[in-house]
Amino acid sequence: MKLSRIKPQIVVVGSSSIDLVLRTSKIPTANETVLATSLQSFLGGKGANQAIATSRLGAHTSLVSRVGMDPYGQQVLRNLFDEEVNVAFVIEDEEESTGTAYVTASEEGNAITVVPAANYNLSSNDIDEAEKFLMQADLILTQLEIPAETVEYLFKKAKKLNKKIGIYAAPGRKISDDIISYASFIVAKSTDLETVFGNKDHKEIIKQNPNKLFVRDGANSTSYFDGTEMKYFRKDPKTEAHSMGLGDAFTSGFSIALLHGNPIEECVKFGNDVALKAADYRGSQKGLPYLDDFKR
Repeated sequence: MKLSRIKPQIVVVGSSSIDLVLRTSKIPTANETVLATSLQSFLGGKGANQAIATSRLGAHTSLVSRVGMDPYGQQVLRNLFDEEVNVAFVIEDEEESTGTAYVTASEEGNAITVVPAANYNLSSNDIDEAEKFLMQADLILTQLEIPAETVEYLFKKAKKLNKKIGIYAAPGRKISDDIISYASFIVAKSTDLETVFGNKDHKEIIKQNPNKLFVRDGANSTSYFDGTEMKYFRKDPKTEAHSMGLGDAFTSGFSIALLHGNPIEECVKFGNDVALKAADYRGSQKGLPYLDDFKR
């Protein structure tokens, strides 16, 4: 992958949270009690994950987000500052607590319950307040852990400012035709395609969005349609894969490669490489690599 000499300017608009991870032997079913072997807390939120990932990969990154006026919020802000993310528009919400995600992790996979809290107070007014940052951005990134109307407004703002904008369509929910049409790229989980696009035919969805829709599946694989044929790239972890945050890691790596002028295939490969390194550690942020990791 080639790197230009210019540091990209990225603005991430999205969630910040704390992930509380319960390790269990199985995912409990309704009315069932299981014992957890451990409880760990990690910094997370798809917006914060992408902000930190792109900062570590050499971008000048700003985050537009909300946290509560509580110890979790202070922890999030301190960590973002330490990661050299501009937090000028991470707002301390007086009405809601910092968002949390409760993750039950077992050999069966992860079951995740998200409490949006302050993240769902992120509004169009916050987007307007951050417009001077958006105007300077080479790319805007967002996800779906903030209100749907805020995402819609952000896309209208990006279009008005003639800015590139990418979206990781997770957690899966329907996105509008306007978002699909204007997005520079869309990353989605294969299991969410029907929900996100409202169409049951996965291949048709992918072929309708050539070089725009990148579908994540399995431990670390990505597929897309290049206008002529389907492309598949897979990079399996050599050790146990920790799947939290891999979509954010891929999206961030893809974005960095794109802003350095690489062809789509190289962007996908680099996104997979970033996600591969992130899979080595539990939690969404700890394993996120630095640009120097790839230069070496």
